[in-house]
Amino acid sequence: MREALSGLTVRGRAFLAAGISAIICAIALGEDSLTRVGVLVAALPLVTAAFIARSRYRLALVRTVTPQLVAAGQPALVRLALTNEGRTPSGLLLLEDQVPYVLGARPRFVLEGIGHGWRRHVTYQVRSDVRGRFEIGPMSVRVSDPFGLVELGRSFRTSVPLTVTPRTVPLPTIPMGGAWTGSGDNRPRSFASGSAEDVTVREYRRGDDLRRVHWRSSARVGELMVRREEQPWQSRATVFLDNRTRAHRGQGIASSLEAAVSAAASIAVHLSQRGFTVRLVTATGEDAGTVWHSRDAELNTGPLLEALAVVQPTAHVQFDTGWLAESAHGGLVVAILGAVDAHDQPVLRRMLHHAGSALAIALDVEQWQSGGRREQVENAAQLGRQGWRAVDLRPGDRLDSVWQELGRSSARNARLADRERIQLASGAAVGSSGPQMRAPS
Repeated sequence: MREALSGLTVRGRAFLAAGISAIICAIALGEDSLTRVGVLVAALPLVTAAFIARSRYRLALVRTVTPQLVAAGQPALVRLALTNEGRTPSGLLLLEDQVPYVLGARPRFVLEGIGHGWRRHVTYQVRSDVRGRFEIGPMSVRVSDPFGLVELGRSFRTSVPLTVTPRTVPLPTIPMGGAWTGSGDNRPRSFASGSAEDVTVREYRRGDDLRRVHWRSSARVGELMVRREEQPWQSRATVFLDNRTRAHRGQGIASSLEAAVSAAASIAVHLSQRGFTVRLVTATGEDAGTVWHSRDAELNTGPLLEALAVVQPTAHVQFDTGWLAESAHGGLVVAILGAVDAHDQPVLRRMLHHAGSALAIALDVEQWQSGGRREQVENAAQLGRQGWRAVDLRPGDRLDSVWQELGRSSARNARLADRERIQLASGAAVGSSGPQMRAPS
């Protein structure tokens, strides 16, 4: 009852004050009829508070979001299933679901006629143009009477996550240096002449098939080990994203970082659909949720997009090179770079040496700088002199056109390389045939 009295609204307090005032005036003036009116007006909010206090409602809420992984700009549907498991009815329910402001306005509902076994389904849509991971909920509930005299607040504790992934665009198929540009754990090998002890194993990684666990080695080492000979020879690709704060310009969704993230997401999806096993590497190192492992393209795309949805700018000045310490070459490397300087050149050369085939999209970040258009910087030309196959990306450029241009430059570089090899082979053959007669001038 004390909580119910504290929940009196302005209208309820006004009724109570008016009733008490009427009773005092009636006593002073000796008007019995006015006394009855004052008692009625003052008793109304008190009786309502007593009724609300004795209401034993037990609300249950089930919230579902479909889908939980949605692209930026696409809507997601939120379904609310409300039930009353209490024995006595309650008054009006005023519901408000807590939603981050980037997903839209907070939905509000008014429900009435709530009795024992009452059930109601409510749906609403959310949409965000900003990538990220958001929590929908908890829901706040306000119980009120039909007269609006008393209002009590309650709140659920549960929430549901919603991941908004970067925008992606379909990319055309381009030559990337051969069908098998990457390396798996090892090629399938025959063990017909060997025994079970000859099986080579490695540590278990998240996503590995449990049927590949080698229990004898696991018992000896003390941790799960999987057989390597059963893993197929696959094309591997590393998508490197430069997310350093110093390497990008602009603010919000119009910044060069968002353009880089969108490009990385589109390329990762494209490579997964082409049969590559893709991992994501940022300026802070390899993402633990996207390490190389054998699984279908659809299953590989989800973790990549989830990792890119929560990528934030980092204050690191230099690239983390821990992922370059592997003994095996990393297959195809596609780098999405911001502004690079002389301090980054050694790492870029290591990345080039580490890769079987290296492609780069260099963002001309000065074009994203607010306050006017800057002079264009040919970052791709600088990378090309190092051996990268690179193109520039500027605001307003279509990513599919830039990707196709990258394919044409890759094919052109491949033809030039083949021509150089032929010339070298021809020169070697001529040099080994002995001294040549000089033609008269």
